[in-house]
Amino acid sequence: MPLYEYRCPKCKLEFERIVFTTEKESVPCPQCHAPNAERLLSVFSAGRTSGKAGSSPGSSCGPSPRGFS
Repeated sequence: MPLYEYRCPKCKLEFERIVFTTEKESVPCPQCHAPNAERLLSVFSAGRTSGKAGSSPGSSCGPSPRGFS
């Protein structure tokens, strides 16, 4: 079940929604209920690694020096 990001064409709210394969493509806005929210392209970000898992300063795969945030 993929998680998609959407933007409402009417109120401009950006939201996420899990879309089941059996659902139709029309997704209503949860705020103003306008039909046919626009599906956005998701941005994937990967930090540099030094060869050790989770050792990158930009890694989000473990606790930060101050704990989980």
